[in-house]
Order: sequence, then structure tokens, then C-alpha cells
Amino acid sequence: MRSEVAVRVGLRDGISYLASSYFTPPFKVADVTEDRQVNELRLMLMCSSPGVLDGDRTFMRVELDAHTKLRLGTQSYQRLFRMEEGAEQVMEVRMGEGACLTWLPHPCVPHARADYRGTNRIFMKAGCRLVWGEVLTCGRRLNGEEFLYASYHVRTEVFIGEELALLENVFLQPALMPVQALGQMEGFTHQASLLCIGGDVLERKGEVEPALSGLEGMRYGVSEGPAGSLVVRMLGSKAEPLYEALQAIAQRMTTGPINTTYAK
Repeated sequence: MRSEVAVRVGLRDGISYLASSYFTPPFKVADVTEDRQVNELRLMLMCSSPGVLDGDRTFMRVELDAHTKLRLGTQSYQRLFRMEEGAEQVMEVRMGEGACLTWLPHPCVPHARADYRGTNRIFMKAGCRLVWGEVLTCGRRLNGEEFLYASYHVRTEVFIGEELALLENVFLQPALMPVQALGQMEGFTHQASLLCIGGDVLERKGEVEPALSGLEGMRYGVSEGPAGSLVVRMLGSKAEPLYEALQAIAQRMTTGPINTTYAK
């Protein structure tokens, strides 16, 4: 099935609002904003399908007008079902000057023989702030499908203006690579990543560890990337703690005004 989702966020009297939305089955966009007096629009991407099916092609476009703020999430865990042909999702994001976007979808659960490809392209203008995360599980472990998916490949490109500033390439083929080897998963089954770029995220690097305090059974690392970015990597054995950790870090990274300069 070919599906499309298109969202534009506008600014009215200093408050972000859903200016327009378009979606085709099985998707729906729901406005779940609680406080209408705060400049942060919260949208939930809902889906009536049980998950991503063989042959699915999804195209998403998100536009943020200048100085808008959007927190975009999903309704539930994303299941990638058994496939022969494979499935694909392409997402394009365009952020106006001073805009802020947080994208934290629920964890992804690839079933046996799932073959998934994703491409994300984010275009940021001056003064933007982006927090972009994902959690990938090993599959349905209780069903004996640990690392039995065929392939998972997601490429995320972040542009400042038209110049590529940050590239993340997650590519796993468990049948062809030793996922538990040294330098790979090393005994863990779940992984999470968070890209933070723009504004004063480097100044907030010290807030990452407090956000993860009290969480056991996880390993993590924080790296400084190009254009004043932070890259957080985490390994664990359960999806929910990793997802909650990403949310905790994102909350600390997106509170307060946006600094309008980028590190060179």
C-alpha cells in the first residue's frame, strides 16, 4: 500500500498550530496538545494498520513555519511484519527560521524476515533546534524471533541550509553480521539513538547523565558532532526504559528559548 502524510505547522499570535494536514489510509494525524497557551504543538501520528506490511510505501512531509515548535510522536510500537518484497518509508522535514522539532516515535519491533528501508531528510534554517530519536528492538524475543529480521536500514540526513551537516546510517543484517560481537551489540538486544542539533545543545551536554540516572542495565555514550550537535547512543535489554530515557533527554534539550547560532 502507498500512503502519504503531510503536515504544516503555522504560528498565530505567538502560538504554534496545525495549519494544514493531509493523510491517506491507514494514517491519521491527531492534535493532542494540552496547554494551548504554550508555544508547542503536540501531534500524534495514528495508524489503523497492525504495522508495516510487505510492499508498504510511506511518504511523509513535515513543514514548520518560522519560530514554530512541534513535538511529533506515534500512537504505539511499530511492528515490521514478515516480508518478501520489503517496505520503505521516506520522510522529509523542512524547518523555517527559529523552528524547533522533536520526533520520538515508539520503539520498532521487526518480526522474522522483515526487510525495512527508511530515508529521512531534514532541512534546517538559521536558529532551528532538532531532537530526533529512535529505538530498535531485536524483534519478538518471547516468540523466539530474536535478530531474525532480514534487514533494517535507516539513513538520516540533516542539512543546515542546503549543506549536509550530519549523517546517521543505521544498517543491520543479522544473518550476515555478528550483531553480538565486540563493537556491535555485545550482549544487549535493544539500541537507541538521539540526534540533537542547533541552539545551545552543546551547553546542555552535562544534563544527559542526570536524565539517565537511576536507569539500570543500560550502557550509553555521548559524542559531540559537527555543527554543534550531540549524538547519544544507548544499549539495553528492554525497549521501554530506552524510550523513556530518550524522552527525558529530549525534555531537557527543548526547554527554554533557542540560541540562534550554530557552532562552526
